[in-house]
This record gives sequence, structure tokens and C-alpha cells, in this order.
Amino acid sequence: MHGKVALEEHFAIDETLQDSAGFSPEADWPELKARLLDIQDRRLREMDSHGIEVMLLSLNAPAVQAIPDQNKASEISRRANDFLAEQIQRQPKRFGGLAALPMQSPDLAARELERCVGELGFCGALVNGFSQIGGNESGIYYDLNAYWPFWAEVERLDVPFYLHPRNPLPKDAAIYEGHRWLMGPTWAFGQETAVHALRLMGSGLFDAYPRLNIIIGHMGEGLPYSMWRIDNHNKWMREQNRYPAKRMIADYFRENFYITTSGNFRTQTLIDAMLEIGADRILFSTDWPFENIDHASDWFDAAPIAEGDRHKIGRDNARALFKLDQTVK
Repeated sequence: MHGKVALEEHFAIDETLQDSAGFSPEADWPELKARLLDIQDRRLREMDSHGIEVMLLSLNAPAVQAIPDQNKASEISRRANDFLAEQIQRQPKRFGGLAALPMQSPDLAARELERCVGELGFCGALVNGFSQIGGNESGIYYDLNAYWPFWAEVERLDVPFYLHPRNPLPKDAAIYEGHRWLMGPTWAFGQETAVHALRLMGSGLFDAYPRLNIIIGHMGEGLPYSMWRIDNHNKWMREQNRYPAKRMIADYFRENFYITTSGNFRTQTLIDAMLEIGADRILFSTDWPFENIDHASDWFDAAPIAEGDRHKIGRDNARALFKLDQTVK
């Protein structure tokens, strides 16, 4: 399929490059490093070879979210976003931008998002999970009331927010001791992001800001296949889930969330997701440079789904959600 839009596609700047070094064997680091630092050369050739018309680019992980000092986090966010804007200007019909945000400060994050959308022409944001804040040993999650003014700004700007994975902090990763292979994309990424997304759904956030659109990758981080149990377990008991939200969790998932195919190229999983959330809520992505563009595209182009659904997932949903006819010209 030609004309695809891909939107979980990463790059690095010098200050964040080493954050990705731990996600590959040492022998493969030179290749991953080269992929992360390239935007205008191999990336474009890969796109051309596999029918990708537009890529929305975002900073690697955990990057800004792992900088405890909010002023330093703000500085790196701004530097990464300015660099990305320069790269987009070189190929404005092929690239769009998702802003890196210093979520250590809801106010600074809101201001940087407004700058990126209003001045740089970005079409959304991608944040790498919880943020670390100086003096706090735990990660900060964005369902907290302190973040609701930030979410009000996201809704006002009418741009999507991509909640991207990161590993749990070492103090929260005891369950993986002796089985470090479960960290990262094997399991910990999905578990961490799914819990964060459920916190947002259960907090009442979407009752207050019903027009928010949150994106999660990797075919939904396991959530599509858990929705029934989340809402319907132990139904004979007198007391069910207790949370501030006014509706069932599945309602928010189907109305306020989109999922992408990034890094999860499995036809059975795609069909399950289509049955749970609908083809209108699924978006094609590859997860370059951590996954191969040909693996993602060759699988998706041949997946046994209706052509109408293929065009929705591969292109049309993203163009509408991100208003690409306005932002990528």
C-alpha cells in the first residue's frame, strides 16, 4: 500500500543518544546509533521503498522523562524540538513532528506544547511514560490532579498525545530480577504503559476533558484483550471497581484512545484489536529504528483485511487525527 503514514518513529540528538544504548546488544549499537541519528538519508530511502508517504518523528526514550531537574528537562525538550523543526523544514511533505515535553512541570510542558504547535507547526506530542522529578524517588504519573491544567491545554490545542513506553525504575522492577530479558519491549514496556493508561481512564480525566485523544503503541500494550475482564470480573459481588471515573473503562478506551501497529506485526493480534476497538481507532506505525520498516510494511500490506480497513489504518485515520492536510504540506 502506498501513501502510508507512520507515527511512532524515533530519532535522537547527541544529548539523548546514549539513552538508547541499552536497548541493543553491544555489537548492534553502531547500527542502531546510525539509524537514530539519520533523518534525511536512509530513513527517506526506507520510506520510499515501502510506501510510507509521511513520518511523524519523535525523540527517543526515556530522554526528557529521565531528567529529574525540570529546568534541564525543559532545555533538552526545547533543543530537541527546535532540531526536529529544522529537519522537518528540509522535507515538509514527508515529515511531521511530535513534541518532546518536560512533564516534570505541567506548566512548562503546556507552554512547550503550545510553542511546538503554534510556532513550530507540530501536530501533537509524544511523551515517554512517567517522569522523574528531583527529590521524588518514584515516577510521576499524569493522572494526578496537578496535571489536569496541562490536559486542558492539550484539549484546547486539539492535538493527540502519544503515551510511549519506558522501563520501570530499578526500585520498582524487583519482579524482573533474574529475568532481565523481560525488561523493555519484551514485556515491561507494555505493562508499564498499560497501567499508566488505565490510571488515566480511571481518574475521571476523560469526564473532565472528553475530547482528549491518547495514542498507545504496540497494538495497544495488551489492553484491547483485557477490557472485558477489567470491567466485568466478579460480577456477582456487590461492590465492583471503585474509581473516580463515571463510566466503564472500556468506554474511555474506545472513545479516547487510539492504538498503533508499531513493533507488533501479527495478523491475529490486529484482527483482535479491530474487533475490540474498531478499524477507525488503529493507526499504522513501524517503531523505526528499533524495528525494521520492511518488516512492518510488508506484513501490513499483505495482511488479510478489507482494503477499506487497510486504507483507514494505513493512512486515513492518521491524516484525519493529526490534521495532516493542514500541518504537513
